[in-house]
Amino acid sequence: MVITRTPFRISFFGGGSDYPTWFNQHSGAVLSATINKYCYISCRYLPPFFEHTSRVVWSKIESVKGVDEIQHPVVRHALQWLGISEGLEIHHNADLPARAGLGSSSSFTVGFLNALQALQGRLSTKYQLALDAIHVEQELLKENVGCQDQTAAAFGGLNKIEFGGMEQVKVSPMVCSRERLKELESHLLLYFTGMSRTASEIAAEQIANIPDKEREIREMVRFVDEAVTILHSLQWADQFGKLLHETWLLKKTLSSKIANPLINSLYEEARSAGALGGKLLGAGGGGFMLFFAKPENHPAIKQRLANFLHVPFEFETSGSQIIYHAN
Repeated sequence: MVITRTPFRISFFGGGSDYPTWFNQHSGAVLSATINKYCYISCRYLPPFFEHTSRVVWSKIESVKGVDEIQHPVVRHALQWLGISEGLEIHHNADLPARAGLGSSSSFTVGFLNALQALQGRLSTKYQLALDAIHVEQELLKENVGCQDQTAAAFGGLNKIEFGGMEQVKVSPMVCSRERLKELESHLLLYFTGMSRTASEIAAEQIANIPDKEREIREMVRFVDEAVTILHSLQWADQFGKLLHETWLLKKTLSSKIANPLINSLYEEARSAGALGGKLLGAGGGGFMLFFAKPENHPAIKQRLANFLHVPFEFETSGSQIIYHAN
């Protein structure tokens, strides 16, 4: 049996520039971090004592006699792609809900591929694991997804991730002191809007709009380098928060499906209670919102947003890991 643990991510800047439609012609970059909320996948060869040959436990429970019968799209396509025909038992558990803007779908894909390869006695580099997950989601599933979620989930940590060129993906860890990372953590608040959505559907309009949004996306990519510079400066907090506010205003212009009245109201409530900035995470339409505020203003924000679920978190640096492996 193999058990993998793969983190979810929060994205600060550059979202939208990680779609191949954009970075195949222009450079793309994001600044993101993984957090200590995880997707867990256990995988083992199923003993031959059952009528079914494979069992997949997710939001559904599937007991099937062949890979082609599996409904879970990632599981079916990954098994077919890797040529695995042996019967498996697969269980998925997660700390946070799916379709909520934290890259959960890609965390599943990365964690599942990591588990399958370990089950076969192989070990991929983090880079190859990210590329494999991108291939499954973009080429096999034909999803409207970018490349940042798979990369963040595989590598872990606070990174500047660049897209395009010969390498396609380049990961540059942020060199920050432990004190600065803790300080950044202490300024962040994560809230669940209560709404879930399918990222691929939301992203389809954003991708279609890319030719008309070149100025906005270039500006969002520029914010990545500006944010890196800010994080290494002495007076960083106010500037970082204000830059998040600017990127949120830009992000909302990329598609009509990113924001809605509830999201706009929630954001303005947090701002009026002291948040310097923030953004909706992921493709938009619902899920989690991230706010940036001085720690002394957190009590007022929490009181103002008492009807929404606050999710405490910390940064993590490990990426997708095999936490149990036994023959």
